[in-house]
Amino acid sequence: MRGSNGAVPLALALGLLALAGCATVPSSRNWGQNVTVAPGWARVRRAVRSAASDPWVWGPLAGAAMLQVDNLDHRLSRWGRTHTPIFGSNSNATRWSYRLRSASVGMDIAALLFAPSGRFGKTWLEDKAKGYLVNLFAATTAIETNSMISRSVHRERPNHANDHSFPSNHTTTSAVYTRLAMLNLTQIPMNPRVRTALDAGLHGLTFATAWARIEGGWHYPSDTLFGMALGDFCADFFTRAFMGLNDTREVIGFSPLPGGGLLTFSMALGARR
Repeated sequence: MRGSNGAVPLALALGLLALAGCATVPSSRNWGQNVTVAPGWARVRRAVRSAASDPWVWGPLAGAAMLQVDNLDHRLSRWGRTHTPIFGSNSNATRWSYRLRSASVGMDIAALLFAPSGRFGKTWLEDKAKGYLVNLFAATTAIETNSMISRSVHRERPNHANDHSFPSNHTTTSAVYTRLAMLNLTQIPMNPRVRTALDAGLHGLTFATAWARIEGGWHYPSDTLFGMALGDFCADFFTRAFMGLNDTREVIGFSPLPGGGLLTFSMALGARR
């Protein structure tokens, strides 16, 4: 992470090329075509349940809770900002947190532009505008909710700059935009291995943003994990409730076995109406 400032633009350019190569086969439905402002309470309830049960929502929340044991939250924060193993210094980590957050926004813009919305024209523009507004409302809700919680909790930052540590706004912003990008990418037919690689890269972007905030001394790990859960929840909820996209459903399960247990992960494709 100690490279030049051109690293993020280069990564974005490579991502755009990858997306462009995958967007040649049209989807069965145009992206943005089924946006609605009145999804109905049944669909809203399903969206809330789906978003709340998503492992990328409850997983970070569980992690944030576990970090409260034996003062691990403070200890990990102190280690990260003292040793700065990834970014090399607190100031460099801070700079990278802004670059990575911007890259997250850029990847969502790329995904919504390349998501198939038919031939360019009036309908294409209308569908893109409707889909963009859903993305914008999802991100705005996540960021404003984050700010409201921060103003209410008053947790002091590790570097003692102010009392807006919980939750991490940078991480929430990165998480909501990268998750929106992933959900928008479900509309582009592509090789499963390519999709997995893109999803992993987008998740990695959020984790890198979160760690940069920890190394920079601006947040405790639990601040970033809660921010991550908040961003993922808003992206998932708004997409399911208002976009009507085909999407993926990830499920993590645990089955007890003699002497241990079996952890399973599955992903299913399906239409959310």
